[in-house]
Amino acid sequence: MNLIAHVEIPVTDLERAMHFYHAVFSVAFGDVVTIHGSRMAYFPFEEGKDGASGALAQGDIYVPSRDGSVVYLSVEDIDDVLSRAVALGSEILFAKTPINDTGFVAEITDSEGNRIALQSI
Repeated sequence: MNLIAHVEIPVTDLERAMHFYHAVFSVAFGDVVTIHGSRMAYFPFEEGKDGASGALAQGDIYVPSRDGSVVYLSVEDIDDVLSRAVALGSEILFAKTPINDTGFVAEITDSEGNRIALQSI
């Protein structure tokens, strides 16, 4: 069993964040839903596949931050993702760094100011 079941990334402007994640990560979001007074845009997820479910979350309790937990997103080409993110105003917080012979990590800010990590293996 994977310990992490679901991740919510706090946002202040859901539409702006959806645009950013679509442009940088090619994420196709479904309909925005409201749960307990908060608006959610879910990342694509398939039961039985590796990884946790996740959503962009906008509401009073969701405050974007560079502090706290760091979400790692799997990407195929870290250089392409970094390039697209920077073109949209992201700051590179941790430069592309090898973790083994073929894998890399980096950290950026998203459109809302969150610290987001990238990993390609």
